[in-house]
Amino acid sequence: MSSPAPTVQGERAVPKRALGPAPGPGPARFMGGMSTEKALDFKGSGRRLLQLLRPQRLMITAVLVIGVISVTLTVIGPKILGQATDLIFAGVIGASLPATTTKAAAIAHLRATGQNTLADLFKSVNLVPGHGIDFDAVGRVLLIVLALYVGASVLSLFQGRLTTTVVQRAVFDLRQQVEAKFARLPLRYFDQQPRGEVLSRVTNDIDNLQQSLQQVLSQVVTSLLSIVGVLILMLVISPLLALIALVTVPISVFVAARIGKQAQPQFIKQWSTTGRLNAHIEEMYTGHSLVKVFGREAESAEIFDQHNETLFNASFRAQFISGLIQPAMMFIGNLNYVLVAVVGALRVASGSLSLGDVQAFIQYSRQFTQPITQVASMANLMQSGVASAERVFALLDAQEQDPDPVEPVRLEKTHGRVAFEHVSFRYDPETPLIDDLSLRVEPGSTVAIVGPTGAGKTTLVNLLMRFYEITGGRITLDGVDIATMTREDLRAKTGMVLQDAWLFGGTIAENIAYGCASATRDEIVAAAKATHVDRFVRTLPDGYDTVIDEEGETVSAGEKQLITVARAFLASPAILILDEATSSVDTRTEVLIQRAMNSLRQGRTSFVIAHRLSTIRDADLILVMESGTIVEQGSHAELLDAHGAYARLYAAQFAQAAVEVE
Repeated sequence: MSSPAPTVQGERAVPKRALGPAPGPGPARFMGGMSTEKALDFKGSGRRLLQLLRPQRLMITAVLVIGVISVTLTVIGPKILGQATDLIFAGVIGASLPATTTKAAAIAHLRATGQNTLADLFKSVNLVPGHGIDFDAVGRVLLIVLALYVGASVLSLFQGRLTTTVVQRAVFDLRQQVEAKFARLPLRYFDQQPRGEVLSRVTNDIDNLQQSLQQVLSQVVTSLLSIVGVLILMLVISPLLALIALVTVPISVFVAARIGKQAQPQFIKQWSTTGRLNAHIEEMYTGHSLVKVFGREAESAEIFDQHNETLFNASFRAQFISGLIQPAMMFIGNLNYVLVAVVGALRVASGSLSLGDVQAFIQYSRQFTQPITQVASMANLMQSGVASAERVFALLDAQEQDPDPVEPVRLEKTHGRVAFEHVSFRYDPETPLIDDLSLRVEPGSTVAIVGPTGAGKTTLVNLLMRFYEITGGRITLDGVDIATMTREDLRAKTGMVLQDAWLFGGTIAENIAYGCASATRDEIVAAAKATHVDRFVRTLPDGYDTVIDEEGETVSAGEKQLITVARAFLASPAILILDEATSSVDTRTEVLIQRAMNSLRQGRTSFVIAHRLSTIRDADLILVMESGTIVEQGSHAELLDAHGAYARLYAAQFAQAAVEVE
């Protein structure tokens, strides 16, 4: 006797899920998720983000070149504008002096009268006694400055356009990687993750990453270039004042780093909690009818409030702490401004600098501290963006299903002979579910699989479809090991109708043709007639062109199931798998479907998981499963005569159904 099966969900045994959000009330409880205790690998994720941008390196180079030119034009502006100030100042002083004197005589007179400071100031100014302000020269300087700023603005627009293109292409590629990853993930991954958590990573986290990249790249590149350009001109004007301005840089870096370190774990918690909140909302929305039926609205709202409160606290702390960076930088910048202004005034008074140079330097000190403040304020965006990036990268790094063989075997014609040879399987390595199972099914036969919930019935067909990989033995199709075939080829030969009918947003005709994209309208209608879909489609205003949404709200549950049966009928597979396919239809519709299935099963191997006697008793072979093991097999009459597990199951579940049918 094998060990007890792991936790079950519906008919499929599923493994125990990882630690995560506590299960809440509702029709689809979940466990699993991302631990909020995991440390953020900022450097590693940052490097991966750079790799994501690598395909756009030529465009990024263009952004840098344009940025260098734009910043150069911007930082040259104050230096040239200082010349206009010197012209105005020289004109004001020159107009106050008599035209009969000279600059040297005026300076000598000031020194003779003890006005050395004023004499030093006159010495640093290019004045002409008796001449006022040269407005033509001032106008030329202002035009040059205007041209520089206009050119810088135009280039900045081009830079912004290129930056947007770089970010959008990078995120486009990332979404494609995520979509391709979904195709390579095993069913086990989705069993262990709440759907809302997965959707949050694909939508919220990628959107947040996109916004963070857009703002960081558009501002940080320009800010860093501005810091370098401004620093060079500050050193050219006055090394002493430049040294004073640089004193505040280590203080700014230290303060920003300390604040950012405090904000980092809060951003991790913010986006992890967002995923759990989305998972809860998606779960409650999907099962809102059952939540209302069982009166669990209050509990659902309470759990929502708990997640919302946690998200509020984490978001508030993250934004508040990171928001401290900018005012701290502004305070340090103001201290730097005061120091530069005082020392600059003394240098002008001593004649070491002109008034225009000091004016330009004060502007540069503002331009120097402003980009530092911007870079520091980008820290919260960078922290948030990298936290989201790491969650997306965790999805991309999830263990994938085994790759298809390099040289797969292809069956030219499929007869449908299926054999399980000493098959073993387990979700949990420590808990066997199926152990040494052997089974042979001949082509064209119908196999009914019965047993209590959690016995492994759906697991059996999932192994046949290679949704899960077996841990021992092998499964063959027409003598070929299915592990040597591609999954696409194997599943193309198999049609499946599940207990939960799935429809996508589109017309009824498109939903029926989902498994056979090349089907004509006549073939679609023929499949619909064979499965009795045509009878209710004709009553709809738009017939087969009636649009249904993803939840199929415009059709009943039974009609949804009929559409999925028609879909399998049209695909005309070699192997049919019916997992409680008639559970959502009434007795009369079930009889109609059974007749359609009888014709569909001709010449095809069918695996039927069912609880209804009408589906089971006409099967060629009935398998009775308990705890992942086939305990009995045979026809309906043979198993009743054996008075074993099937007879007990029949007496418990099917006896009343037999009376109703007969």
